[in-house]
Amino acid sequence: MLKRLANLLQDNKQLSLFDEEAGAVESPVPANPRAQREMRLGEHKVAYELKRARRRSIGFVVGAEGLRVSAPRWLPQADIERALQQKSDWILRKLVEQRERARRVQAARIEWRDGASLPYLGEPLRLCLSPAQDGVLLDEAERVLHVGLPLGAGEEQIRDTVQAWLQRRARAVFEPRCAHFAAALGVTMKQLRLSSAQTRWGSASADGSIRLHWRLIHFAPSIIDYVVAHELAHLREMNHSPRFWDVVRSVLPDYEQARGRLREESIVAS
Repeated sequence: MLKRLANLLQDNKQLSLFDEEAGAVESPVPANPRAQREMRLGEHKVAYELKRARRRSIGFVVGAEGLRVSAPRWLPQADIERALQQKSDWILRKLVEQRERARRVQAARIEWRDGASLPYLGEPLRLCLSPAQDGVLLDEAERVLHVGLPLGAGEEQIRDTVQAWLQRRARAVFEPRCAHFAAALGVTMKQLRLSSAQTRWGSASADGSIRLHWRLIHFAPSIIDYVVAHELAHLREMNHSPRFWDVVRSVLPDYEQARGRLREESIVAS
């Protein structure tokens, strides 16, 4: 496994995450700015932040800024490095995943300007500032979103106007899909609320309330259907047991495909 990950990292666009020698290629995942140490894992030098604390075991966290290691105050450095070597497969894999996630996030970043593109129901729309236009109008045939703002409008004004339209469209799209899957599952949805949660695409409450992240409107209808069916299935099974997934499968036999695509999606709109 370690050799396979090392080979994956040999690509010069990925090497800079670990090795300063590849400084000509800037890493989209910055090295941990608090890193005080580094060591070689396989064929790569990995910088890491070491925090000593009152604890009984070693902890490893790989985040957007790199590797952080927490260790007991009394533990010798040699033991920490031995543990790093033992966890090297996992560490390298997680660093690669963070790099790829950062690339997807960067590629998905929306620019709020005339002529820019943003995803809507899985397909790109071109933003067009139209001073003579009243409000926001979608030309589906041309895939153009006409926004009634002056050509000199600022990014914040464009963003707020377009996002308000996207949220209205989100409710208009989500509500019939909720009605469809609620009927198919034999459940009653009492209320649909739009969410801006940082970590969840949706949630369900035992009282029949459903929350869906309005940014799902950026994604393909199949992904929206998966999230809707997932949350409504919780009204029958408030867990993620095999029975829950059987409920989801009963209305979406190929839900695994949409689930996998959702995990790869990123939208950065600010």
